[in-house]
Amino acid sequence: MKIIIDTNILLSALIKDSVTRKILIEAEWQFFYPQMSFHEVRKHKDLVLDKSGMKNEEYIQVLNQLFQNIELIPEESIYPSLKEANDIIGKIDPDDAVFLAAALGIPNSLIWSDDSDFDKQLKVKILKTKDVVKLFYV
Repeated sequence: MKIIIDTNILLSALIKDSVTRKILIEAEWQFFYPQMSFHEVRKHKDLVLDKSGMKNEEYIQVLNQLFQNIELIPEESIYPSLKEANDIIGKIDPDDAVFLAAALGIPNSLIWSDDSDFDKQLKVKILKTKDVVKLFYV
């Protein structure tokens, strides 16, 4: 299974040693994250450190551990689908267009997000965390 993860899923896995982190580390699925959205992870670093209680070194270790199983999607792979994605979801939430474009560019991929904005489009299948957990434990 090919899954594009949104930033909130990634931040959740960073903040807490939870089932989300376990799935991202242990599942034998292909996880992807748009490289052009990595600034969001950096932007929320202090929030993650505060909520998780981690020190900087621990944060870097967890982030590196997660990205051993998450492939960064280069910007040039997203650009060809960005206009279509913007047309579909850009008016609802422009930040979500990158994730939709990533999914449009990777055949047979899904988006893992608990963001209800994605429910307003029908182009790409969306998995909520509860769906991913069920699939992981089958």
